Amino acid sequence: MDGSHDKPLLSRAERHPEKAHRPDNPIQRKPDWIRVRAPNSPEYAETKRLMRELKLTTVCEEAACPNIGECWKKKHATFMIMGETCTRACAFCNVATGKPGALNPHEPANIAEAVGKLGLDHVVVTSVDRDDLDDGGAGHFAQVIEALHQSAPNTTIEVLTPDFMKKPGAIETVVAARPDVFNHNLETVPRLYTTIRPGARYFTSLRLLARVKEVDPAMFTKSGLMVGLGETREEILQVMDDLRAADVDFLTIGQYLQPTPKHAPLDRFWTPAEFDELAAMARAKGFLMVSSSPLTRSSYFAGDDFVRLRAARAAQLKS
Repeated sequence: MDGSHDKPLLSRAERHPEKAHRPDNPIQRKPDWIRVRAPNSPEYAETKRLMRELKLTTVCEEAACPNIGECWKKKHATFMIMGETCTRACAFCNVATGKPGALNPHEPANIAEAVGKLGLDHVVVTSVDRDDLDDGGAGHFAQVIEALHQSAPNTTIEVLTPDFMKKPGAIETVVAARPDVFNHNLETVPRLYTTIRPGARYFTSLRLLARVKEVDPAMFTKSGLMVGLGETREEILQVMDDLRAADVDFLTIGQYLQPTPKHAPLDRFWTPAEFDELAAMARAKGFLMVSSSPLTRSSYFAGDDFVRLRAARAAQLKS
């Protein structure tokens, strides 16, 4: 493929200036169950070309997702709106940190066009944190959702939002735009927030999920956790209980993979059997849907999972 569509590569120091002074944490060798193939399919190349043509950003690329080859072969891209620069500096995340630029007014229409060209039945839209905006970007989320409703009325929409900390009315703005799934990831256990998510607060994130259900009890809610950062099994079970108390429908659990030596060190790799055990525990606690595996990410198989999620609620209502 012609390299003219490739995005300019930022150095590690440019992407993560706030991490430059930190000591290096060696990156551990991945176990066999986490190996993935390099992306090289024609569909991957075509998806990448379309993203560049429409000047769109994907979290698949920015977060260095290990599943990009598999997902883009199916033309399943996860859009990251409001730029590629985040105002937060989470210790686990590979998205660049810095001062973001102005919002692109054409982005909602461009995403709608991309969804049509990719033929997506289900689309996931996430974003960087935009603490610099009065509404945290909630209005822009709403514009994207509305553009998708107009251009692709049969496509279901899943949003993965920031926490909208100290942005009154932001949650309500996104809910009013009627996405099918409102996702916000807790990411880790409360004890680790000060080191892993220093700009966030556990109970702010938990409160967001509860608030979505207060505004629209019928809206599906979803949250995700990473393991391998030093959390204990007991702490994970407590987070599950907190999420169920907030009436969250869908839980994803995946393995933390350290992006660079400057990011949070990996504590350990959880085994596939341990992920299965976590899934069984989560189902026993009442989640409608659980996806738990080393390579699980928020948008991994999100379309297939949404179909199962909707069927699970229908079965629950009949019982």
